[in-house]
Amino acid sequence: MAEEIITSTNAETATDHEYNGSEIQVLKGLEAVRKRPGMYIGSTGPRGLHHLVYEIVDNAIDEALAGYCTHIEVTIQKGNIIQVSDNGRGIPVDTQPDTGLPAVTVVYTILHAGGKFGGENSGYKVAGGLHGVGASVVNACSEWLSVHVKRDGFEYEQKFRRGDPDGPLKKIGPVPEGVTGTVVTFQPDPEMFKETTVYDFETLEKRLREESFLNAGVKITLRDERALWTPIDDDGNEGAPCYREEVMCYEGGIKSFVTYLHEKRGVTVLHPGVIYLKGETEKGIAEIAMQYNDSYNELVLSFANNVNTPDGGTHEEGFKAALTRVFNDYGRSHGLLKDKDDNLSGTDVREGLTCIISVKLQEAEFEGQTKAKLGNTEIRTLVSNMVYDKLTEFFEENPAVAKSIFDKATQAARAREAAKKARELVRRKSALESSRMPGKLADCREKDPTRTEIFIVEGDSAGGSAKMGRDSAIQAILPLWGKMLNVEKARADRIYGNDKLMPVVLALGCGIGDEFDLSKLRYDKVFIMADADVDGSHICTLMLTFFFRYMRPLIEQGHVYVAQPPLFKLSKGNVVKYAYNDAEMATLSAEMPGAKVNRYKGLGEMNPEQLWETTMNPDNRVIVQITIDDAEKADEAFTILMGDQVEPRRDFIVTNAQFAKLDV
Repeated sequence: MAEEIITSTNAETATDHEYNGSEIQVLKGLEAVRKRPGMYIGSTGPRGLHHLVYEIVDNAIDEALAGYCTHIEVTIQKGNIIQVSDNGRGIPVDTQPDTGLPAVTVVYTILHAGGKFGGENSGYKVAGGLHGVGASVVNACSEWLSVHVKRDGFEYEQKFRRGDPDGPLKKIGPVPEGVTGTVVTFQPDPEMFKETTVYDFETLEKRLREESFLNAGVKITLRDERALWTPIDDDGNEGAPCYREEVMCYEGGIKSFVTYLHEKRGVTVLHPGVIYLKGETEKGIAEIAMQYNDSYNELVLSFANNVNTPDGGTHEEGFKAALTRVFNDYGRSHGLLKDKDDNLSGTDVREGLTCIISVKLQEAEFEGQTKAKLGNTEIRTLVSNMVYDKLTEFFEENPAVAKSIFDKATQAARAREAAKKARELVRRKSALESSRMPGKLADCREKDPTRTEIFIVEGDSAGGSAKMGRDSAIQAILPLWGKMLNVEKARADRIYGNDKLMPVVLALGCGIGDEFDLSKLRYDKVFIMADADVDGSHICTLMLTFFFRYMRPLIEQGHVYVAQPPLFKLSKGNVVKYAYNDAEMATLSAEMPGAKVNRYKGLGEMNPEQLWETTMNPDNRVIVQITIDDAEKADEAFTILMGDQVEPRRDFIVTNAQFAKLDV
């Protein structure tokens, strides 16, 4: 009987909706981009919005790589309109033979059209925009776009609306002899970017600064004309209101990049001068700038044809493998490593390293249009051989520098061994105990980790309220007390056995550092719940520093949250409402004249019912998910705020004091 029902259902489906050639859609022009923009720009959120600017700037940078552009200007105009101008050769305006259209029209209306496909015979020997979709994708994602081209003694204009030409290419008039360049102006389409069309100055500044470092001598200007900005000097004095503008030009290239990062992060370098390595073959060029500092963390940023590759790729692989080999071979040849099996690991030799890897090649193979990872196998060999030969030579010629770096690597190796022994000790101790879980953990009943959550709560008092107020089926509570270890100033060996951090490690179950395994995470959501005061913020920052340094995939995969307890309770008669900030309190006070206002000083002041209703109930709680959109920016912030150096922290406080919310 069951078989008859299934057969009948299939027959009815085939009759009602037959799958044939008419079901196959062919999207014309730029319809594919407007239908699936995320495939081309990564997302239709803020990341994709800013990616539009990067695509146009990358085209100007390609002109710089070809030797024809020295100045790029990016302006955020009122209404979040973007204008990118360069003094390159100007996009060709003559007729493209395959289409019969002006070349500039083809570039902005047809996918996979550009001057970067012809290898050695193309208009560009090296280019970041190799897919030929950048300009046309920006056009497709814009409500309107205009291109002004100056070349061959004349200025031309072409306008577009949502990807389609809005009239023909026009010759506007003559320009002075020798004046060339391209000006692209566009407004992001709110139909595509429903979340926001507002550009962030700092986000654009970071990317454009990278471009200026990677192209020594090229000047890049970023200007914000949306509103006047009040500059503040180093002493905290306000200057005259003006449009915000940053002019970036670095003759030192990626060497200046390393110096800039160290200055911003406020770390102490181990040796004077940035080590610079360069190699070249017929396949491409590789540059490395590196310098060690006294921190315990590495910062390796890689680029291919000026495009940041946050997921690394073959250039990073070649560098890391060669670096480890250089250290071990140098240690052997100079009697610094006695035992043949006593090798330094990759993490040992990269501790405290800040490094920029920049490769430029003719046929860059990126994974996806957003170019997060480089795939060219030949570049791995180029980088590996170059680093091994030139860094070995550098060590031989600079023995004092080599010794200081090697000493740091051996200290890291000893700490790694100490951490291994401490880890094994913890394991043996746990195996002898009846339970591996920390004694103060109040676990939940649900065993499916995708349905559970844990609250890491500041203080025993708040922990007690949380235990009584929680949903014990899916919510676990782990109380912590006192200030925990600042891992920014400690290696992994100090974490094992630490009475503040080990309960967290054991409860989450996924390990730390090299042994971290996300598949073993016991809870889908990890909440940090601390008082809404200075001490609570400090504890929250310390815990986030720990997660960032030793359990980073927790943040990257969206498992870490900060619970937001209310600051105020307003009551009038039987009506009780909660406010999470001063603005909400003022609004509720106006709505409830004569209401009694209580200011919560800590989680422990709430009874279990209040804590559940305001902070833990999934139906109405206020939470903040912790994300890492920018690893370098996060790394810099943690180093400044949690590191050893006082001056960078003082500068940060002076600069940002105006934004602080004080509880006095």
